[in-house]
Amino acid sequence: YIRVMRCLQSIYLLEPAGSHGVWGLDDFHALPFLFGAAQLTGMEDVIPTGEVYKDSTIREYADQYLYVDAIRQVLLAKKGAPFHETSPTLYNITAVPTWQKTHSGLVKMYRAEVFGKYPVIQHFLFGPTLRWPGDKA
Repeated sequence: YIRVMRCLQSIYLLEPAGSHGVWGLDDFHALPFLFGAAQLTGMEDVIPTGEVYKDSTIREYADQYLYVDAIRQVLLAKKGAPFHETSPTLYNITAVPTWQKTHSGLVKMYRAEVFGKYPVIQHFLFGPTLRWPGDKA
């Protein structure tokens, strides 16, 4: 799913989800960061949280770890601008000292932003297949 979405965003120059969109984290999918932080739990000696966006870390670990790959995608999509300006939430997360705390914070954010909200349907066409309550057949 993530690869398909990234491909479509790249080919058609689409803006990702939006800073405050459902399932978004600084314009990008939240789940790779959530799962990736879980994958990196206890690995602060290998990949320190504050080094995750640096070129050497990206080159060495992006193909192995989901979180680093997600950061690489952010850097590719927002090429030319500093990471702390294009992705302030993600940049602030790099100050968290451990991957365990990063993961638990992302879980709390996901619960609040995804499970705790009720999305609104926009531009949805109701018709004979899906009827609006009260419509006559």
